[in-house]
Amino acid sequence: MIGVAVTAVLASSLTVLGSSAANADPVDDFYVPPVQVVDDPGAVLRTQPMSLFAALPGADGAYPVQAQRVLYTSRTQDDTPVGVSGTFIETEVPWRGAGPRPTIVVAPGTVGQADQCAPSRAFPTTVNAVTQPLSISFNQELLSSTLWGSMGANVFVTDYIGLGTPGVHTYVNRVEQAHAVLDGARAANELLGDTDAPVGIWGYSQGGGAAAAAAELASEYAPEVDLKGTWAGAPTADLLEVLKTVDGTLIGGVIGYALNGFVERDPSLLPLVEERLTDHGKAVLNDLSTQCIGDTILKYPFLRTESLTADGKSMLENLGTIPQAGRILEAQRIGRSTPNAPVMITSGLNDDTVPYGQARQLAQDWCGRGATV
Repeated sequence: MIGVAVTAVLASSLTVLGSSAANADPVDDFYVPPVQVVDDPGAVLRTQPMSLFAALPGADGAYPVQAQRVLYTSRTQDDTPVGVSGTFIETEVPWRGAGPRPTIVVAPGTVGQADQCAPSRAFPTTVNAVTQPLSISFNQELLSSTLWGSMGANVFVTDYIGLGTPGVHTYVNRVEQAHAVLDGARAANELLGDTDAPVGIWGYSQGGGAAAAAAELASEYAPEVDLKGTWAGAPTADLLEVLKTVDGTLIGGVIGYALNGFVERDPSLLPLVEERLTDHGKAVLNDLSTQCIGDTILKYPFLRTESLTADGKSMLENLGTIPQAGRILEAQRIGRSTPNAPVMITSGLNDDTVPYGQARQLAQDWCGRGATV
């Protein structure tokens, strides 16, 4: 979780930003999809030129590097068409690897839950700041996208469903993150005019879970995508285990992100959750939905969810008394389908937020299904 720690340090140093350096409106018209979204996953709805001032000069020395902000189509967990935003960076650098130039789809690590946290909003300068309320987001994927571009790969970075676009971001939703990643590959290759371009998927932490979910759903959801391989770093494969571990840590507030996302997809869960929360707990959950990860770390560091509940037990213990919440958590488990391309999983033995054991179990589950891991 190095990325979020760096974000916290940077956020604390930038809280003096005035309104002249910030965008007071977290969503502009670009991010609002048509009222009727076409039911064609991965179709490009619109693009917008974007200059990357924080990126290194291109192969020909051109600066700033040019990219495109992209609005494309995907599907929610119940197959409802939805608009998703992202960033596409086409490179002129010769591809250093074997075979044709690939498209690398980057699944971002945790950036937050509010619209202003969308990576595409921070790509030009690496920072996006708003004043109402004061919030700062950093593009943690600039390094990975720049490195892949320097190797000659085209890069697409998804914002996920609900980040930038209308609705609450469905944080760590297995199916929706997979859809956003795979449809990002489709959108990128449409922009390239090469639907057969090979694809690689790259993600860490939340992004590791999204990458892993995309890898195991690719053959079912996007069989035409020529997926060559996936890197899933610190994947959130067993969400229940991850949320138990993260409670009380520096980023304990992400449990609120997950819960807000569950309620977004199943509104009937809301009254069952609220009756188990104090007024303070309800206010915190609402506040978390407006924040980026740096904001959450600064305002709610080491949040213990037992401080939010009426009975003083953890939020997960309370969710355990709600059958439908248990089913929702169980549905996020990764490892029950088989990837159709090789996957590399990495995890730290001493990772204090995304446990090593559940990442290793994912590898064992996939190996047991005949996957190449």
